[in-house]
Amino acid sequence: MANLQIKGVDDALYAQLKALAASENRSVSQQVLFLLKIYLAKRHQIQATKTPAQVLLELSGSWDDIRPARQIIDELKTGRRKSEKLKRGL
Repeated sequence: MANLQIKGVDDALYAQLKALAASENRSVSQQVLFLLKIYLAKRHQIQATKTPAQVLLELSGSWDDIRPARQIIDELKTGRRKSEKLKRGL
């Protein structure tokens, strides 16, 4: 079995890791291995997750419409007036 040594760990990060390990009844080494295994198992999901900027860029241009703005506004207003539920009240 291989050994791994990690140098340069920030004190605050180590304290968090140590506290997490204690709360889950693990040693720091066991906790690091546990977290590493979880990350590697979910790596593909994490990489496939789109950032908000990517989602916004994909939406760019999706609302293009050949109708003039006035026609779109009129259709929206007409649709709102036809709601019987709103006329009766909530």
